Amino acid sequence: MNERIKQLGASLCDWFDDRTGYRDLTHEALYENIPGGSRWIYVTGSMLVFAFVTQAVTGIFLWMYYSPGSQNAWESVYYITNIVKGGWLLRGVHHYMAQMMIVLLLLHLMQVVLCKAYTAPREINYWLGIVLMKIVLALGLTGYLLPWDQKGYWATKVATELMSLPPGGELIQKVVVGGSEYGHSTLTRFFAMHAGVLPALLIAVLALHVAMFRKHGITAHSSEKRPDEAFWPMQVFKDSFACFAMLAFVIVLTCYRAAELGPPAEPTESYGAARPEWYFLFLFQLLKHCGTHEFVGAIVIPGAAMGFLFALPLIAKVKYGHIVNCTVILVLVIGAGYLTYEAIDHDNYAERHSDKPTDPAAVDLWKERTKAANAFHEAQETALREYERTQELIDFYGIPKEGAAVGLVRIDPEIQGRRLFKRKCASCHSYLDKEGHGIAGPELPEGWESNKTAFGGPNLHGFASREWIEGLLSPAGIVSSDYFEFTAHGIPDADGAYSSDMVTFVRDDLVKADVPAIAAALSAEAGLLSQREQDKNTALIEEGRAKIADNCTDCHTFHEAEGGAAPDLTGYGSAAWLAAFIANPDHDRFYMGNNDRMPAFAEDEADPAKNLLTPHDIDMLVRWLRGDDADLHLKLNTTK
Repeated sequence: MNERIKQLGASLCDWFDDRTGYRDLTHEALYENIPGGSRWIYVTGSMLVFAFVTQAVTGIFLWMYYSPGSQNAWESVYYITNIVKGGWLLRGVHHYMAQMMIVLLLLHLMQVVLCKAYTAPREINYWLGIVLMKIVLALGLTGYLLPWDQKGYWATKVATELMSLPPGGELIQKVVVGGSEYGHSTLTRFFAMHAGVLPALLIAVLALHVAMFRKHGITAHSSEKRPDEAFWPMQVFKDSFACFAMLAFVIVLTCYRAAELGPPAEPTESYGAARPEWYFLFLFQLLKHCGTHEFVGAIVIPGAAMGFLFALPLIAKVKYGHIVNCTVILVLVIGAGYLTYEAIDHDNYAERHSDKPTDPAAVDLWKERTKAANAFHEAQETALREYERTQELIDFYGIPKEGAAVGLVRIDPEIQGRRLFKRKCASCHSYLDKEGHGIAGPELPEGWESNKTAFGGPNLHGFASREWIEGLLSPAGIVSSDYFEFTAHGIPDADGAYSSDMVTFVRDDLVKADVPAIAAALSAEAGLLSQREQDKNTALIEEGRAKIADNCTDCHTFHEAEGGAAPDLTGYGSAAWLAAFIANPDHDRFYMGNNDRMPAFAEDEADPAKNLLTPHDIDMLVRWLRGDDADLHLKLNTTK
């Protein structure tokens, strides 16, 4: 029986070999002669092929879930990362294996150059390898946009804008972007390039590359110390071990740090921490060094470097040409490495260079880099906070049909209110808790201590809460940096006297014992969700209302008691009061034309297009300042 099975198997193998010639092909592949024997240095080529196959396999599975549309691309990546079983691992392997390909490309290039495998008769194969390198870099660039998050959106937008620099670049940019607008068409084109055109090109060029390699063989030579070996078994073992070691490393790296996903892309909200992937960081830093000469940094220098790489086989024909090639390659690698290090160092400058320099000439540079580094990390923290908030929204509401960006993020006060505050309010106001976390206001002007002029406004963290009002009504608090210090009300004259009746009243006339009751009553006007339990103490609130009538209504209106020219305190801090105040602080209900620099954000009811904020914007800002939607669980409880 066993003999008959063996005969049947042999007959099938003979039949298949007769039709395909697989035995000769297998023998040629496995028993190819390696001059000088197997070496670990030869594994980079096989590792690159293995990495590409891994990318192709993981990419196909990701494709099954990915949807290349501006309203659903981020959502599909979120679904892969957080909902699909093993999706985070699949995406992580795809992400990190792409970066391994860049490392391997550099190692393989250096191996080829050092071993003179780029000289005759292998010039064409070398040029094919350079083309492969450019295709892989293009895959990295196009793949960066596909998650459609803030980081990828803004980093790729910068890259596509650079395409307009060379002659005819505007046309190239329009073709790549898909028109004059950077958006949905850009995403679909990048996806088509990333998943279709570029992989097909890579396979075609790779096939030519391998065919040329098979034609010319390995550049090494035999010797008595290193005799020839067949490809099987030792080189196969070394290649296989290196490939699976790389795969294991990528899996461990993915488990340690999953592939990043930021908040959904928002074209109206720039991202201060937008950076290319690490292998393009040297170009990013080079552009910073070139300043206004972007064409030089983005086109001339990279073009010259790429031209040199293509010219290597020709330069090698000249005496000492190979030495020149090796030297220049080494200089380019060291230069790119240094620029990459410098870019990372600048982004972490505030942490690594926390001490102010003693040399006055270096202070301005230190301040500039510290400010830029702080802005970078603040943007990263904001992105993380917005992503976590978006996760909460998705857990609470699910993903709407119009997408998370439109259906959740744009109508969420916690995200939009903070964004609007930074854009519209932080030029005067801060929003900082007791530990100093939050949104910083304007920087103290140079020489302000000796020449005080109004430039800022109160810290609005906890606005209208009992604690905030008590701080305002304390003699030291009202003229502190959290309230009026940087306003006209808080700047004393040469004799130390204040022109503000409010400051004078709080410092000289207000009875300290009355402050808690007044704060309780005034804060109750706001109806803050965070103080619902405290506002149940109606006795204290009624006492406070009586004290407001006794102390404050000479200037302020409060319900039936009409005051003077100071803002109406009826409904103080409520959503309606705050929205009206933001819309027009000069209204007769508030400052009656005596407003200190605060702009009217929605003054024109007849022509809303002239206003600085839309009703939706004001609603988002008001609800965020009041903390109405800060806790989804709290909101859930209030709806029951």
